[in-house]
Amino acid sequence: MSTVAIQNETFSNLLNELKLENYTPSSNAEALLNADSRFIKDLKINTGNVLNNTQYLSRKEAVLLALSVAVNEKFNVLKESFTSLAAEAGATEAEIAEIVAATALMNTNNVFYRFRHFMHKDSYNNMPAGIKMSIMMNPVLGKEFFELLSLVVSSLNGCEMCVTSHEQSVLQHGASESKIFEAVKLGAVIKGLITILS
Repeated sequence: MSTVAIQNETFSNLLNELKLENYTPSSNAEALLNADSRFIKDLKINTGNVLNNTQYLSRKEAVLLALSVAVNEKFNVLKESFTSLAAEAGATEAEIAEIVAATALMNTNNVFYRFRHFMHKDSYNNMPAGIKMSIMMNPVLGKEFFELLSLVVSSLNGCEMCVTSHEQSVLQHGASESKIFEAVKLGAVIKGLITILS
């Protein structure tokens, strides 16, 4: 079998694992496939590792975090895929809806608190935020996972204040630094996957 054929088979296997059998390769994916890029194999291994071979995240947690990345990056192809995979892993409609809501809330907060951080002005820091965040009080997925999801999305969006705050909160709710590291790595890998598929 030629190297090109192997890379195409590797890519097809990746799509099958993600339930993307009807996916039409993007120009980014085509560029890799046509050039026989070794990155196709890396992409499949990295994606499989963060979704299936996690040490500190359950399968359900991994797929729900992947869903939050797809929602954050507005990539509907993977949003549908991860929604289906999350349901297979035992996620309820309420839990899936909370992923969407939490990701939207983090987008709101990341913009707002990034502005405060960039400005370094007491006047802005002392003004009340006035942003309603009731879903954070008693999340369906539990406080630890809600904070972990918030940390992953904030990492994607580059809000230092939110990353620092949520990392501390996740630890206070009982998660380990190893779990945090694994979750953030998952977010990074899925964002890279989206870069190729979109």
